Order: sequence, then C-alpha cells, then structure tokens
Amino acid sequence: MKALDKVEKQNDLDGATWPSAPYPSTVEAIKENIVHHLMSFQGRDPERSGASDVYKALAYTMRDLMVQKWISTQKTFYAKEKKRVYYLSLEFLIGRSLGNSITNLGVMEDVKQAVEEIGFNMDEIRDQEEDAALGNGGLGRLAACFMDSIATLKIPAYGYGIRYEYGLFFQQLIDGYQVEGPDNWLQNGSPWEFERTMPLFKIKFFGHVSSYQDENGHYRAKWINTKDVMAKASDIMVPGYKNDHVINMRLWSAFSSRELDLTDFSRGDYIGAVESKVSSETISKVLYPPDHNYAGQELRLKQQYFFVAATFQDIMRRYKKKHTTFEKFTDRVAVQLNDTHPSIAIPELMRLLLDIEGLSWEVAWKITVDTFAYTNHTLMPEALERWTVEMVGRVLPRHLQIIFEINQRFLDEVAERYPGNERRLRELSIIEEGPVQMVRMAHLAIIGSHSVNGVAELHSQLLKDRIFPDFHEFYPGKFNSKTNGITPRRWLLDVNQELAQLITEKIGDGWITDLDQLRGLEPFVDNDQFCEIWRGIKLYKKEKLAGYIKNRCGVVVDPTTMFDIQVKRIHEYKRQLLNALHLIHLYHRIIRGEADGVAPRTAIFAGKAAPSYWRAKLIIKLITSIGDVVNNDPRVKNRLKVVFLPNYNVSQAEIIMPAADLSEQISTAGTEASGTGNMKFSLNGALTIGTLDGANIEIREEVGEENIFIFGMTADEAEFERKNISKTPWQVCKMNEGIAEVIESIGDGSFSNGDKEIFKPLVDSLMDRHDPYLLLLDLESYLTCQNEVSDAFLDQSLWTKKAILNVARMGKFSTDRTIKQYSEEIWGIPVE
Repeated sequence: MKALDKVEKQNDLDGATWPSAPYPSTVEAIKENIVHHLMSFQGRDPERSGASDVYKALAYTMRDLMVQKWISTQKTFYAKEKKRVYYLSLEFLIGRSLGNSITNLGVMEDVKQAVEEIGFNMDEIRDQEEDAALGNGGLGRLAACFMDSIATLKIPAYGYGIRYEYGLFFQQLIDGYQVEGPDNWLQNGSPWEFERTMPLFKIKFFGHVSSYQDENGHYRAKWINTKDVMAKASDIMVPGYKNDHVINMRLWSAFSSRELDLTDFSRGDYIGAVESKVSSETISKVLYPPDHNYAGQELRLKQQYFFVAATFQDIMRRYKKKHTTFEKFTDRVAVQLNDTHPSIAIPELMRLLLDIEGLSWEVAWKITVDTFAYTNHTLMPEALERWTVEMVGRVLPRHLQIIFEINQRFLDEVAERYPGNERRLRELSIIEEGPVQMVRMAHLAIIGSHSVNGVAELHSQLLKDRIFPDFHEFYPGKFNSKTNGITPRRWLLDVNQELAQLITEKIGDGWITDLDQLRGLEPFVDNDQFCEIWRGIKLYKKEKLAGYIKNRCGVVVDPTTMFDIQVKRIHEYKRQLLNALHLIHLYHRIIRGEADGVAPRTAIFAGKAAPSYWRAKLIIKLITSIGDVVNNDPRVKNRLKVVFLPNYNVSQAEIIMPAADLSEQISTAGTEASGTGNMKFSLNGALTIGTLDGANIEIREEVGEENIFIFGMTADEAEFERKNISKTPWQVCKMNEGIAEVIESIGDGSFSNGDKEIFKPLVDSLMDRHDPYLLLLDLESYLTCQNEVSDAFLDQSLWTKKAILNVARMGKFSTDRTIKQYSEEIWGIPVE
C-alpha cells in the first residue's frame, strides 16, 4: 500500500502540498525561465544556444506553467469526487504543441516579445518542433481537438493511447512515386512529456485458461502461463483556453517484463534473450503496422489490447482509492471508444470484474454496458475490424471465451425476440461464420455499449439504415448522431492570427470559446474597407504558402491565382483522381485556346497513401506526372500549376488551411463519415466544392446553398446507380468528347513519357461499369460546377462576401459544441 500511495502522489498529485514555482507570466519571467532551462536542463551556454535549444527551453517553460495548473485540476477532481471520462483512441494526431500551448495559456504576446529580445524569431522557434504524428488522419486529429475542448469546458477527463516511437511514415516523392521512410519523431526526445516510472502495469498475452470453483461453488477462470509485457506511462499536458484547467493524455510504452530473459541467458542463448526483449517492445514501436499478413494483424491486435489493458488497470487503481465495491463504478467512470480499435476493452472489463473482482456475470455485464459508449467513424465495410477467431483465441484466450459468452447470451435474446429467424442470428452475431470464423469487433462494440454514435447526420442515418439496420431495430434509441467539429483555438486563433485579430477587433474575443458569435461578422460583408483587409490577409497567407511550395517543391506559383486545394489521406473514395481528371480537362482547354476568361488556378495536393495501397500510390504518381507536364508547358503560362506537397502533417496543414481559396471535398456521396478538413478550410475563409456527403450537407445548411458549390449524386442516387447501372463510363465518354480525350490522354502516355502501361490500372478502373466510386458518372457535374467556381472567383467582391459568410456561419462546427453534446447526452456530465 505504501508503494501505491507513493505512485498516487507522484502521478495524480492527490492531496499533495507543493511549493509554488516561479510563475512565468511576464516577458522578463519568461526570459529568465528560458535561460534557466537552457542551463539546468540542457547544459547549454545561453549566449551560444541555437534555435532548437531555445525551442526546448521555451517548451519546458510552458510545461512548468501547465503542470502547476494540472496539479490544481487533479486535486479538484478528487475533492469533488467527479465522474471522469476516459477517452480511448489508438490515434492522437497532436502535431506540434508549442503554439497551441502558448495560445491556450494566454501568453502569446509576452512569449513573442521574450523570444525576440533574446534574438530569435517566433516562427523560427516553432519550426524546430517535430510533429507528434501519432495518428493517421481525421480520426486522430479529431481526438486531439476533443482533448482541447474537454480541457476548455473543464470536463474531468483523460485521453489514453500509445506512445508510438515511430509515427506515421515520412513520405518522400521520388520520380513522382511515394517512398516511405521512418518518422522518428522522438529522435531528440520530447520536452512535452512526463515519463512516469510508476505505475508500471503487467500486460498478459498468450497462455491458456484454467477453471475452478470458488468457495461459493461459482465457476471461476484463471489466465495462466502467459507471456508478459510491461506498460509504462508518459503524460502530455493539454491546457484549456485561459481557464487554469489542464488535463493530460496518458500514452503507454511497452517494454520487456525483464530487462533480459535470464532463462535464455543462463543457457548461453544471449541472442534469444535479446530477441525476447525486442519482441516485447515492438508493440509500441510503430503506428499501424501493415496488416495484410498474419504477423501484422497479430501486432495490431496486441497493440489494441496492450493499451486497453494498461488503461483499465489505471482506471481500477484510481477508482479503488475511494471505493471498495463497484456499486458506484458507473457514477465515477465513463469510457468512450474512438472507433472499433479499442473495443477489446469490453471483454477486458468483463474479465477484470469476473475473474479478479469476483462479480457475477449479470452484475458485471450491466456495469460494462453502462460504462462504455462507442463512436463509429466509417461507412467502409473493410474498415470495420474483424479478427480471426483462431488469432484472438491464441493471443487472448480468456477474452475469446468471454466474447463467445457475450455472443451466446445476446443471440438467445435475439432468438427470443425473433423466433426462427436464422438470417437475423447470422447478421447480428459477433462471430461471422464461414470458411474462417471471424470476430466482428464493431458488433462487439455495439452490443457492449449503451450508446453508439455516428459523426455526422448523414453518416448516423446510414449506420441505422444501411450498415447496422438490424442492430438499430433491436436497440431502438441506442444509435445517435454527434457531428464532428474542430477546435477554433488551433484552427483559427493560432494558425491564422491575422484573421483572428481582425475578427476580434470587430466583434470581440468571445468567439474563441463560443464560435456562434462569429455570426457578428455578417453585417461586415458590405463594408468595403473590411472586405479589402480580408482579401489582404488571404493574399498574405497565400504568399506564405507560395514560399513554402517553392522551398519544398521548387515550383513557383502565383499567389494571385485561385488556390484550389485537396489535402487528405489518399484513397479512392476521397476521389483525388476526380480532381486530377478536371485538371487534365482544364489543361486541354488551355492548350486548345478555349480557356479565355477562366480563372487562373494553382491546384495543390497533399496526403499519404497506405504503404500497401498500390492503387492510391499510383494516383499520387499520376498527379505528380500531370504537374510535370503542365508546369513545364510554355503554352500554359501561369493559368494552371499543379503541385503535390510531400509529407502532409498537422504543421503543414496549419500553413495550407489559411491560404486556400477553394476546398475540395469531393468523396462519393455515402462514403465519407464526416470530414473535418472541410470545416478547417471554411473556418479560414475558403469556399467548398463538394458532394452531399458527410458534414458537407450540414455545412451547406449552415452557410447557405448560395455560398457553397455542390455537385454530383446524392448518397441514395449513388446507391441506386451501383445496383442498377443506368449509365456506363463508356456511354459517358461517347456522349462527351472532352471527357473521352481526358481518359485517352491518360492511357496513351501523354503524362508518362509515352509509357502506355503505367496508368493502365487507373484507366481500367475508371472505365469499369462497376466502379464503386462512380467517378465518370459524377465527372460531368463536377466539370460544370468547376466552371461556376471559376466565374465566381473572377468576381472578387462576390467571392469575398461568400468567404466572410462561410466563416461567420461556422459556429456549429466547434468541438466545444460536439463535446458538450457527448458530455451531457452520453457521459451524463453537465457542462458548466
């Protein structure tokens, strides 16, 4: 118990008394703290320190300020015995922390002045920080935005994930092809972390299950002969906006349960001992190992269980400090599963309650269901995780037993409700029968949670109508919608300080924590002076991006042209290929002399394709090849440029978003769950061209259909077309000569130095009558809509008014609104 008390004081700071540290809230105090950290933490001579030294010293200074507030926040949680939220996510796409921390602590101007007075530029200091790329895309970035809003709304909560040693891969473009390299973001350490030596938790894998009867004659199970890995915590502080409330993300690292296996070592098998240690620590090495082979799938399952098991030991440790029974567990604990990745947490909590705590099945199951809530993030069937029964049984044998028991009891309920309905039993079962039995993790998450939410209104409706209709009927009221959002602190106040300042001058700063107040901008759409300043800020941001493009790609772009931007993960359903088809069509018009009166355009792409997703990687190659041709054709001049920025990440997005004129959100209707890039662009004054998919629908409702460019089929029309094929790609080409020429030019080597084979797979997929993404069937509508975009951009006065109204009407899309809904409607925690 003494050791546990020591852990608590070290890591939760419950009831501890702490001397007040120097409070670096003035310019002089900040400078003194920077010098102090240069010397005492880094052993550097302040007079000889470089930008990276100053960055670290400044980060430590901000961390000092945050940890004082975090101590106070933790004490409040304990003193008031508040219900706490545990947000479980396999991804947290944090990006850089310095700017966001300074902004939320409210010391940006003092820090800028302090940095300048010691001889450095703030932008240079910020550029020293490595992106914490602990996520793949929107899901991980949403989790990071959620942490910001949770802290700002003063909700008692923690984020839990994995401290990946290597984040999402570093992307290079070599001869136009994506080449992956390691992203060692921790190479020089991270000043934002507190590495905890305690608590350490033992995580079990493999082994087998023995059963016995306890003293009351009840069945009990014991998981034995396991291979164990230790979990060690690192905490990263997350400050709320100017409210003295700081929470933390706790990220787990894996290491060997013993430094070396002494059994192997004593046999003289030093290599075997080292291999065992390395194998244990592989679990937290890399984000998303490729899962196209068995070893990769097993590692992903182990990652998911590793962080879930460590988290629940932490939850139990914290709960048991004040409680000896589990009667109040659901009054003190709410767990949100961010997609299916953490859903193994459901049988893990059952295991703890049954095997360790000795509760009955009925009591344990009620606690479990009342504890968990599940967010679904996808409409793509392949993204709904499924593991083979054989693999789950081998890696987590006790959990497979529990899953089978959960499934049997659930199917008994189904059979009672729908007697003789074998189809429903098959459709609803957690276990998918077939040549290889599979565990359907989404089914487990739905059955084991009291709430299942989608992330946009269309997405939530499609979950109920198309993906899980039988579950929706079986559990009326369980499915609900929580439209995603973004934090305005990072995505406007910090990344677009000039625009944020203009807004604040006109309507005050209340919008920073109440985004609906942006409506106060609407009267300024007819103010010529305001509109002129607005355009000047946009041009300034475009000039910064143009400089970045020249530096990274060697391509000179004109910032007065329309910046037409599509940045996101490269995937067929996101339809970067559709964008490329338009650019070829526009290029053909330009060289034929048919583009007079068309707005000059700079098309900017960025995004990573999964390493094993060869078709997505071929789309990158096509886009870069189009750029090679277009950018070097003297007939084009500055009327069109095509750029693909390598290694897209959060800090790159922070440069791109404020500079965009046009935001490309062109996924096939019914495939994108929500999207949050669309919100970031709109909040920074870009207009959207998009389909009626994901949150685009709600953006249109908010900004007005006259202030967004919508094209293409609806989700229902797209589904009808897939099933009935009223028009084929060949018929589209036959009826539209311009589109036929686009397809022909891809196939005849016009963009590949005469090589007719390289892009043949893309041509074949475009012309396939069963193309699930319906590119050619939406292309005519897209081309027409792009002409409307061009006409609108040429009228800069009208375009500016539309841009202002987009910003003014983005209030709904703050994560503050999203989190308030989660907190009050799912977690049962009122927001003050």
